[in-house]
Amino acid sequence: MLMASRHDQLVRLLRRRSDWAVAELAREVGVSRRTVLRDIGALREAGFDLHTFSGPGGGVRLNPTSVMITSQLGATEVVALIVSVEIARAAKTVPFAAGARRALAKIEQALPASRVAELRALRERILIGRPSSETSVADIDPDLLEAFETAFTATRLLTFTYRDQRGRRTRRLVEPHGLLVRQPQWYVIAWDTGRNAARLFRADRVSAPRVSDRSFVARPSQFIAEVCPDARPARPRDTAPEPSG
Repeated sequence: MLMASRHDQLVRLLRRRSDWAVAELAREVGVSRRTVLRDIGALREAGFDLHTFSGPGGGVRLNPTSVMITSQLGATEVVALIVSVEIARAAKTVPFAAGARRALAKIEQALPASRVAELRALRERILIGRPSSETSVADIDPDLLEAFETAFTATRLLTFTYRDQRGRRTRRLVEPHGLLVRQPQWYVIAWDTGRNAARLFRADRVSAPRVSDRSFVARPSQFIAEVCPDARPARPRDTAPEPSG
């Protein structure tokens, strides 16, 4: 059985009955007791509220109020939520924008500490700036969205052809460190390895993007702030998380 399927079966069993002995779970799933213990640890790290208790062979209990959906969010899904919420909030006239922001705060509170740190680090790298003076956007290369998502969340180098304001085209190899939204435009905040300098790349001027096999070390969030000093991070560093009430 694949690990993901095994984890799903374990969660179903734990939701069906309040208390389980580890040995019972192992028999139900068809794996060793050691494997079940590893799976329980992985589920706990993913955000499920699991408690162990003493007894013959040990036991485990799942808090029935444990949030399930938030534990399964991947990095790209977290970024999608952040961007959607912040764009709605920046527009100010979009219905339910305030509720979306509160929902994001509740998701943050439901995640384990390791995921909260990941979420906050991502929010530091997504900037919202003043709306662009241009009201229309040229067609964006359909491959850019997936390529940027992969390179940004996996810290992989990104290569593409870039067309500047004069129409000149150059091939670039960059470290994608952040995302800047200036409605209706968006930009890649990057370190250009060929020019050895920070650069902003407008999405509708990028073509033929490709994710490299090479990874890079993310620069401090201060780097992002210095590239776009007039924009604000999706979660300002000097404010506390919103209350969940």
